[in-house]
Amino acid sequence: MPNPLSPIVPILDLLGRELKILPATGGAVEDLQHPDQEEIEDVVMTRGDEQIAAFSETPEPDVSNIYKPTPPLFRQEKHLFRFFIDGSIRSYFLATGIEGTRSFPIELAQVGATVVRREDTGQVNVYSHKQKVLLLLPKQNQGISDTLWDKLRKIGKPDFLEIIDFTLPDALSDAKRDPRDKAGAKARSEMHKLEIELIESTDTARNEDTWLILDGSVKFVEEDIWESWKSRSSPHLIGVAKSFRKDPMFQFGQRPSQRKDITGILAGLPHAHRTAAFSADGGKIAFWYVRLREQKELDYPLMGVVKVEIPRPDLSPVPAELADLISRVLVAERNVTPYGLDHRWHCSLYPTHIAEQVIKNRFYSKDVLMGCIKWPKP
Repeated sequence: MPNPLSPIVPILDLLGRELKILPATGGAVEDLQHPDQEEIEDVVMTRGDEQIAAFSETPEPDVSNIYKPTPPLFRQEKHLFRFFIDGSIRSYFLATGIEGTRSFPIELAQVGATVVRREDTGQVNVYSHKQKVLLLLPKQNQGISDTLWDKLRKIGKPDFLEIIDFTLPDALSDAKRDPRDKAGAKARSEMHKLEIELIESTDTARNEDTWLILDGSVKFVEEDIWESWKSRSSPHLIGVAKSFRKDPMFQFGQRPSQRKDITGILAGLPHAHRTAAFSADGGKIAFWYVRLREQKELDYPLMGVVKVEIPRPDLSPVPAELADLISRVLVAERNVTPYGLDHRWHCSLYPTHIAEQVIKNRFYSKDVLMGCIKWPKP
């Protein structure tokens, strides 16, 4: 049986002939993702929202009490969330390439996204899945010449394999300086593009009784999709972040005593309660926090809490009863958890965990990868 990644061999042969290659030990080294990568992304994507001073909820909450009870509402009573989307990435450092006086990393990444659909019985099935293999290289002043880039583009390759210039600007990689970090951030951006495609695949199925949960921030959704949402009363989706930035400040009035950091906000958030909804991104997003687990079960106050984002394309505040409904359903979602399989077990939603496992199980193994990473001998 031929190696499914064999189309990459002619590409590596060309790079090996045109560049001086310093291979990674053993042929490839897996880049392990930073455990707080999602938090780093939240910092990047919410740049400009460090100071939170406006609510995005109607009727407007009382600043003296920003917590609201949200007792669990189970699927048998209200099956609101039926689609769950997650993305995953696995990246490898292959070699350092040298052309002229320029040296740069050569990286390979597998990115994938899956949307699962849950039936009324609770059975979860794969609704749609996409994955790609990316060869990540820098171009021109920071990497390979235009001549070599053109030669790479002319090599025939399957649709699942793409050659990506990781110096091209995007929200994530622009914040990185180290070339390997930029390559990893570019791969994550490509992963989010797959997630966006899967969101669009559910457009006709989503309605007021069929919502979607995206694992992470909705700010990755592209502008043209935001424009299409303006014609709808609601896009019927939310983003749920298990990790989020820890440095925003909340100002509820003019006095210094009315200023709190996020720890002060979440330490007082009781179990099965949510905070008021706040405004972000100029009113395009309403967000709030929900405590899924009691603090006595956990190590510190910020554990067991998720950040919920809902798009507001018409810049309107979110109705309080809708925020309550979403939060109550989320509290009920937390009961089955992959304890011990993920360090974020305390705020994991089980269908999202299933989607992540689908992706990882469909990635090519390291043995398949290593079978193709053979640089030509000098």
